[in-house]
Amino acid sequence: MNALRLRRAEVGLQLIAIFKLLKGLGLFVAGLASLHLANRDVADVLTSWISEFHIDPDNRYLTALIERLWSVDTRTLKLFSVATFFYAALLLTEGIGLLLRKRWAEYFTTIVTASFIPIEVYELTRRWTPIRVSVIGINVAVVWYLVVRLGRVGKWTKTSAQDEPFSC
Repeated sequence: MNALRLRRAEVGLQLIAIFKLLKGLGLFVAGLASLHLANRDVADVLTSWISEFHIDPDNRYLTALIERLWSVDTRTLKLFSVATFFYAALLLTEGIGLLLRKRWAEYFTTIVTASFIPIEVYELTRRWTPIRVSVIGINVAVVWYLVVRLGRVGKWTKTSAQDEPFSC
């Protein structure tokens, strides 16, 4: 019975770790893209991407995005890139630490994820979207899961297997 609970906890941590790693890699790519745009004419690059990926240039979402990006200057793109790389490093640290079953990573992920919830709630009050609701829901679930896990880990097993990596 205890082994079954421990195994489910490992699966939960693996899922959270993979989620954090995917977000971190996505943000890393976004940071690279913003650096790429910072040193070029945004309009030319966007026009090239639109034709290369066969995107409908009359799409209303694309038009809104293009209008926003045309107003962004080089300094803002570089600042966005730095912030994106910082957040990507945070997420990658969380994900790797969780995959390696480090106790500090569980605490770190709980604190970092919980610290963003008030910002997400504020953003939700400004403009409600299903994506924002989903992000808050996922982050609340992750924090709840980790808090419960941190409270129960010592009860599941008397030996500390926190420093052993996951076995796949």
